[in-house]
Amino acid sequence: MDDLSAVLVVNAGSSSLKLRVLADADSGSDQVLSSADLPAPRGATDTKEIEKALASFGDSMAAVTAAGHRIVHGGNLFSGPVLIDASVRKQLGDLTDLAPLHQPKSLAALDAVNAALPGVPAIGCFDTAFHVTIPAAAATFALPAQWRKRWGLRRFGFHGLSHAYIARRTAELLGVADLRVVSCHLGAGASLAAVRDGRSADTTMSFTPLDGLIMATRSGSVDPGLVLWLQTHAKIGADDLGDALEHKSGLYGLAGTGDMREVLSRAAAGDAAAAAARHGRDAGRAGDSEAVLARDAYLHRLRGSIAAMAAAMDGLDALVFTGGVGENSAEVRSRAMDGLGFLGVREDAERNADGTGDREIGMPDAPVRSLVIAAREDIEIARQVREVLG
Repeated sequence: MDDLSAVLVVNAGSSSLKLRVLADADSGSDQVLSSADLPAPRGATDTKEIEKALASFGDSMAAVTAAGHRIVHGGNLFSGPVLIDASVRKQLGDLTDLAPLHQPKSLAALDAVNAALPGVPAIGCFDTAFHVTIPAAAATFALPAQWRKRWGLRRFGFHGLSHAYIARRTAELLGVADLRVVSCHLGAGASLAAVRDGRSADTTMSFTPLDGLIMATRSGSVDPGLVLWLQTHAKIGADDLGDALEHKSGLYGLAGTGDMREVLSRAAAGDAAAAAARHGRDAGRAGDSEAVLARDAYLHRLRGSIAAMAAAMDGLDALVFTGGVGENSAEVRSRAMDGLGFLGVREDAERNADGTGDREIGMPDAPVRSLVIAAREDIEIARQVREVLG
């Protein structure tokens, strides 16, 4: 399809559904012709809202000749983008149990767009596909071989579309292709990727998007023995455990809110109250110890995981922050970088606090380059769509 003119990108995330129409990138850059962000809490997708948003795009929809869909989990079946037909659609539905927070929403959006645009080819672009290059030593669970072979158990990794774009964009900004990059996708969902020479070498998420970092409402890594204890001793059923780990844990479980902005604001008040108490002054209000704990636990896990990703590549050339928290919270970036001096990371406080767009935020003479890059999964999806259609 040499005359591909525009791609409708359908990006179903953990807290929103983003629709974009991107013009062809023959000139080397994508132009957003139309866009809409729809709320999608707890995996819900309103198909009527999708239809209304597409109708509001007007003339730009006439240029759309393909739709690219972010699909979170491709399992062992899909290692790259694929044209979605009835058979593929069924296979994607069968993978729902592996990503119950994401897959249903992606598939509902897929069905809604297919109904609104009959005859327009739909391409599935997978968050797991980027991580198929992770070596066996990093991807293998130390579980019985029979289990691993029978059910294809392995560490899949997620946010691959974002990490792939970040790796490509970092190389472009720094003018170097041979890089060891730790990409920090920090949003409602959060994961890190160790990317060496543009290929994933390790990542923090695992068999499902529940593993790894502390997230807005997801627990991140938890001792499996603790989960077994909750089942056998506390008599908590699998459904209730799943709901708690997906929707009631993370920052929400620690501080009662999954909004990092609120956590940081309350934690600052808690710090001020604690300082006043240490100096024998009236703090004026009780310290918010829950928010302080949530912030500090989040950062403790983040810093340790960044170091682990660097170890997977035998070093680090660039540290990149992206996603809603990564792009917008100078405090999270600063506190994370402050504990990574041993890796060669050094914050430039002024550049970190100010500025917009893709930019460097580290000291000019630091051994490791530190950057903020806007998450553009839409560009990566559009690229993959064009790759499939030729």
